[in-house]
Order: sequence, then structure tokens, then C-alpha cells
Amino acid sequence: MEVTDVPMPVPMGVPALATERRFAQRLRECLEEERLSDGRFQLQRLPGGRVALPVLEEKLSQLCLPPEMPCELLRIQEPVPSRAARRCPPARRLRDQLRRLLGSGWSEQLERDVPHAWQRHGDLVLLSEDSFKGEPWERLGKGEQGLPAPLLPAEHPPNVPPWCAAGPELWETVASALGARRVARRGRVMPDGMRTPRVTLLLGQHGWVEHVDNGIRWAGAAGCGCSGEGTALTRVGSSRYTFDVTKCMFSPGNITEKLRVASLPCSGEVLVDLYAGIGYFTLPFLVHAGAAFVHACEWNSHAVEALHRTLVLNGVRDRCHIHAGDSRQLQLRDVADRVNLGLIPSSEEGWPVACRVLRKNTGGVLHIHHNVETPRAPAPPQPAVLLAERSSPETASSGGEAQQPTEDGGEETLGARLRPEWQRWAEATATRIQGLLAELHGWPWRTSVLHVEVVKSYAPHVHHLVLDLECRPLLPD
Repeated sequence: MEVTDVPMPVPMGVPALATERRFAQRLRECLEEERLSDGRFQLQRLPGGRVALPVLEEKLSQLCLPPEMPCELLRIQEPVPSRAARRCPPARRLRDQLRRLLGSGWSEQLERDVPHAWQRHGDLVLLSEDSFKGEPWERLGKGEQGLPAPLLPAEHPPNVPPWCAAGPELWETVASALGARRVARRGRVMPDGMRTPRVTLLLGQHGWVEHVDNGIRWAGAAGCGCSGEGTALTRVGSSRYTFDVTKCMFSPGNITEKLRVASLPCSGEVLVDLYAGIGYFTLPFLVHAGAAFVHACEWNSHAVEALHRTLVLNGVRDRCHIHAGDSRQLQLRDVADRVNLGLIPSSEEGWPVACRVLRKNTGGVLHIHHNVETPRAPAPPQPAVLLAERSSPETASSGGEAQQPTEDGGEETLGARLRPEWQRWAEATATRIQGLLAELHGWPWRTSVLHVEVVKSYAPHVHHLVLDLECRPLLPD
């Protein structure tokens, strides 16, 4: 959910009645009695000893004050939210302001479509695809039931309902309630191989935003009660991403994996990120894990632009080379100590490339993402027996257990130890990679499963997993 103490920008300013201080208390009582006072904002002191009391704009026509109470109507350009407004949960504030906007047109059917959660990226709020989608809201967007008729451009994009470009008063109210200046709504991801989002910008001129991850990393500290062997959470800095929400995906459900990646011992290493996107994992590898250099591969031109800006924003552009295009055509060989394959539902098409870029004489570690199906009735959990080399640095805090956050905040409780399906997938993947490496180089390799991480519940009975696989050549003496 949203933090409650947020700014409440109002583009046109807040209407207020200014009067002398000696009349302020009487004016306040009069406004409250007539239900004209806007309790969202504090009164504001003005030069010359006057004060301004915020009032509800939609009820100004009802204003009738005694002639002996001199006052002037003006607008407060930088209103300060009242203490009550700051304490009010944003979802309730949104509902209350929409109800005030629509007056007698408010209904239970409308209330059902008002969102209770959303994503925030700076001053832009990204609503879920089912927000404000009912027929009554569509009619409101067209100017019925009291809202102004839309001013549509001569041409609007195909496949976009006309009301999405309409109803500016509606979206300005949403922005004001949620402390934003821009509003967008996401749709389903396009099946174009690039996971291009269908996002409609409802208020604002562009979709470029900045997202800050809070920089929490895993560190050794016993007795904290977290999964694993003596792990704790410590705050060590931030990663800043910039991207266009209308053209690039951003998955907050991957935060646990980004934090884990940030804690890996990558000092001095060269990494290849085969599916870099806007830099989900490229950035924590560079900024926090200490990688010396990253080769970032991405074929979506919009994501490439966002990745470039993000690297510059974080001061690490000189330690990353962006390979724009299909990573399957990557010409690199024998350069990587570590390869990240962060593509779901499967990164299998990138496995041959990952084998080619690993250092042929020393090998390295692969981080392989995959969606694994889990039966409805899980078998009793098995002890994890996958850690082949306990001295490997990546195993130091795993304790042989699968971590278990879910994207929906824990709706589905996962077993603490590896499920049989996950273990079978990890072992089969290790065997397949071992064969690819032996075929590529002409000598045997050893693959060792270091860790299996549960990133999130992707769908019913489907889990997004990451396999940390160590790959070492068995060279002749």
C-alpha cells in the first residue's frame, strides 16, 4: 500500500477565502456549519496579517456569508495538507474525493471499481488494469452524470477507448488524492516477445519515471529470525532506475531477487546479463555486488534507451557495454565469470549462449530463471541435498533452503525446503548444461547446484525460481 504522508499537488491551486485574523474563527465556524470547508488542507497565513481558509470548489455557488464578514476569494498555489488528511489512508482519501466530485451520482457500483492499491513511480501513479473500467466510469469519461464532456483530439490511437483520453477532471481528482501529478493505467502485456506493456497515460505529457530501490542487502548477523543461516537485513544504499512506463516493463515482484543478487560476491568479475531489460539485475551487480564489468544484452530499443539512462544516472556507464539486439546472436566468447539469465517463463534458448561466454578454462556461475509447475497436492518436503560444495561463497547463507517470498505478499505459503519438483528441475538443468559445455569445448565439465531461490508465486501452482549453477571444467593435468 501507499505511504500516507504524501504531497497533494493541485495544478490549479486550492480555492480559499481570505479574511482578517479577527474574523477567521467566525468564518471557519460558518464554513464548517455549511459544509463548505475543505478539510484536506491547512489554513494559510498571508502577508498583512490575513489568513486564507480552504473551501470546496464544487460548493462555491452555495456560499452565502454575512455582509459584515469581509473576505476575498483566492487560490492557494502550494497548499499544505492538514494533519487529518496526512493520517487518512490514500485509498480512503481517493474514495472520499471521488464521492465529493460526483455528489449524487455516486453509487456502490462506482465504488467497486475504485482501486485499493497501485504502483507509484515518483509523481506518477500506475493503476491496475481493472481500475475504473466499469460501464458507469466509461459514461463519466464521456461527460455523462455531471462530468464535463471530453475534449477529444481529432484522432486518438486505435484500440484505445475514447474515454481514456477524456474526463480530465476525473484523473486530476485521482492524482490529487494520491499525491501525484500523472496517472496511467496498465493493461495486459503484449505477446510480442519483448513483454511490451499496454499502458494508457490518463494524465500527463509523458511516461518517463524514476524508481528507487531502497538498497536493502543480505548481511551476516545471527539471531534475526529470517530464513537461512544467520541472515539479517541492512540498508546500504539505493539503486535508481529510469524508464518510460508506457514502453517498458517494471516488475516489483522481482525485488527479492534483486536484493539477493546485490549481496553476491562478484568483486573483480565480468558478468554477462543476457536479458538486461532496463537493468533490473545489471544495476545491483554493478552498484552493490561489485562486478568489475557487465555485458548487458537487450533487444527492445525502448529498454536499451532506459538502460543507458539508468547506467548514467547511477554513475556506472563506463563499466557496462550494451549489446543491442538478439542475445542469441551475441558474438562474445570466453569472457564471463558469471552469467545472468533473467527471462521467464524460460531462459532455455539462452543456455547455449551462456555456455559460450563462460570462461573455458575456469568456468563460472550461471543464474538460471525458470517457471516451474508445482502439483496442487505437494508431497512432504525433502531435505535439500543439492549443495555439492559447501565452501562455495554463494552457499554461505542459504542453509540449503529455498527462500519463499511471493509476489502477492504471501497468499500462498511455500514449504521451507526444496520441493521434489524444484529439485528435479534443478538436477535436470544441471545435467543439460553439463552436456552443452562438454559438447562445446570437447572436454568434461562438472556442474554443481549451489542454491535454488523462490522469487515469487507467478500463477496458481507455478513458481518463478532461480538456479545458481556452478560450472567448472575438468581439465587434464
